Amino acid sequence: MHHIKTYNAKELKTPKSTILIEGPISAQTLAGYHFHEGLVAFRQPKQQQQALVEIADLPEGRIIIARINETVIGYVTYLYPDPLERWSEGNMEDLIELGAIEVAPEYRGYSIGKNLLKISMMDDFMEDYIIITTEYYWHWDLKGSGLNVWEYRKVMEKMMNAGGLQWYATDDPEISSHPANCLMARIGKRVKPESIEKFDRLRFKNRFMY
Repeated sequence: MHHIKTYNAKELKTPKSTILIEGPISAQTLAGYHFHEGLVAFRQPKQQQQALVEIADLPEGRIIIARINETVIGYVTYLYPDPLERWSEGNMEDLIELGAIEVAPEYRGYSIGKNLLKISMMDDFMEDYIIITTEYYWHWDLKGSGLNVWEYRKVMEKMMNAGGLQWYATDDPEISSHPANCLMARIGKRVKPESIEKFDRLRFKNRFMY
């Protein structure tokens, strides 16, 4: 599969600043920016920047960023699922994962996450993918947001809906381990029926075991 990446961008005006949301961007471009010190959800900013540079270099890897001048204040990543996850077991070249989305705390509340997803989906090639995301409550910033798990889950679902991702049932043990966890997905318009069937088999691996 040849992964075509078409750049899109928009300006988002907020009370704080005008923010440029753009991507997919190249590894070289991303390496030249500065990561905001508040981007610490997964790693320290410099380590996270390096991880994203490596994703951007992958054939299927996509990084969409929100930035003010040369400072990245938010991002979303897309790449093939981790080999240790069940979603990689089908070896599906047309299934990619929304691996991470993060916005620096001081810039939350301005719909930056929603706009990162909207810009992602402006690329017509996204219609060739099944895009999944696995939401686990232990990754959520409950303390910083002041929300409980159900309030945060509602915020996450609303944000993912902006990118066309919907809730899907699954018997995946990690997702099933807590009712707030969930699988969300967007099935592109050009995805083949056999890929959708394969995805359904991945969602319910234990369907015939009773």
